[in-house]
Amino acid sequence: MELIDHCESFESFDDAAHHRDNWGISAVGARTCDLSGAGVTVAIIDSGIVNDHPAFDSFKIFERDFSGSGNGDRCGHGTHCAGILFGQSVRGTRIGIAPGIKRALIAKVRPDTGKIESDMVFEAMLWAMRERADIISMSLGFDYLGMVSKSEERGLPRDLALSDGLISYRKNLRMFDAIAALMRKQAALGCSPLIVAAAGNQSRRQCTPAVKIGVSLPAAASDVVSVAAAAREQDGLLRIASFSNILPTITAPGVGILSAWLGGGLRLSSGTSAACPHAAGVAALWLERLRRGDRKVDADRLRAMLRDTARRDNLSADYDPSDFGAGVVAAPTAG
Repeated sequence: MELIDHCESFESFDDAAHHRDNWGISAVGARTCDLSGAGVTVAIIDSGIVNDHPAFDSFKIFERDFSGSGNGDRCGHGTHCAGILFGQSVRGTRIGIAPGIKRALIAKVRPDTGKIESDMVFEAMLWAMRERADIISMSLGFDYLGMVSKSEERGLPRDLALSDGLISYRKNLRMFDAIAALMRKQAALGCSPLIVAAAGNQSRRQCTPAVKIGVSLPAAASDVVSVAAAAREQDGLLRIASFSNILPTITAPGVGILSAWLGGGLRLSSGTSAACPHAAGVAALWLERLRRGDRKVDADRLRAMLRDTARRDNLSADYDPSDFGAGVVAAPTAG
């Protein structure tokens, strides 16, 4: 497994404009929403977090290391994702979709040196379930294409490299499906986490012909909400990002996204890794709304709400449904 890292974007954007309004918050409707994610517990499985960043309240963060490197974030990826999901405003700039979240479970699975092992991710998911997370956000993926390429570089014939990669992919898929099924059965016990995962950044639409890659694991597993990344046009309409993988469940802003970074600052980054916490944050807003009146809400209902309320009226006229899934994730309207 590897982090679905921030990537080079072939979309152009004005840094000053994005710093001024952090467009993703407005694009999903969170800026005008009267909800904040209050009462929702989220889990982020990533590279850890800089918990003393001014965007975070350390008293609501619960960290656990599954990487063997100790808590904390050395690369910034997990901190950026956490800021998008529940970060507080920094120097007057809002960065978080659901800043009212009061309990955040941070599972570190990326070692400071070396690769993410699949069992680190599996253990982190089970921990999040035991800690009664409502939503699990994962901006990481199984790099099947990279695995095949590295096997070929080591001298394996292509057929054998493809076979080894496929076997590994199949084993991981079965584990993710099994854990997702276990979480679904937990609904009977009042805890059924919704899993949200980044679709992946392996497509290359700027090439001729365009290269479009399907969503990777864990986004491709059963019951997982896979999230593609959108870019904003000058006219305000959204189009799919050049790197975003196809056949997602839903889409969220993922180009030029401002969030928390190492050293207490903010940074603009692009990737489906940034789109994923947008969708997870909107899910937290919907969960708060649906729970009003002491109603119980399981993952199936929350997943259906994200799909049913997704927008397509803000997409460019030539959009391809296979790029966007149900559409762009949308927060509940005020009222």
